[in-house]
Amino acid sequence: MAVMDRRKQVLTAAAQSFANFGYKATTMDQVAKMANVGKGTIYTFFANKEELFDEILHGVIIEMKNIADREISRDKSFFDNLYRVLDSLLEFRGEHELLIKLSHEFHDFGTPQVLEALDKVENVVLEYIEHELNIALENKEIKPCDPQIVSVVLKKLYITLSTEISKYRAPLSKEEIKQYFRLFLSDGLEEK
Repeated sequence: MAVMDRRKQVLTAAAQSFANFGYKATTMDQVAKMANVGKGTIYTFFANKEELFDEILHGVIIEMKNIADREISRDKSFFDNLYRVLDSLLEFRGEHELLIKLSHEFHDFGTPQVLEALDKVENVVLEYIEHELNIALENKEIKPCDPQIVSVVLKKLYITLSTEISKYRAPLSKEEIKQYFRLFLSDGLEEK
């Protein structure tokens, strides 16, 4: 078997193990067994569990960036693009087994490595929004603002409207989320 095939085999098994058992409960022995390779084979590619986990997380982040890139259409407005990107990324996060397991593990055990991984994922989203804000500023689509601050507010608002609001009332439809997003951000609450 080719070296790259074995590496891929190890990564696939490790991704499944982390998704099934979480970071804390995944062992190199377990990954070796799932990959049908000797434990030494894993160490020819990765120095330790942390390095293996980082490689898998890097793959997830690349997937997220590709999703965001697919959703951006330069002939659409900033707000239309933002809404589509946030919607797609939130859907991806909600369906991705590894991210779901990591969220549960952090909630239940507070594993520091998991917090660090989740922060990396969140930072990718924030950096992407910040990048798009800078483009919107250059194109004079939005008022002058600090893109770093606004990116955090936009992400938090979207998460509140799409998930957290259901703690208090019936969930909002995608169209309602979009309407509230526009109300708070592009139209404003003040009657003119």
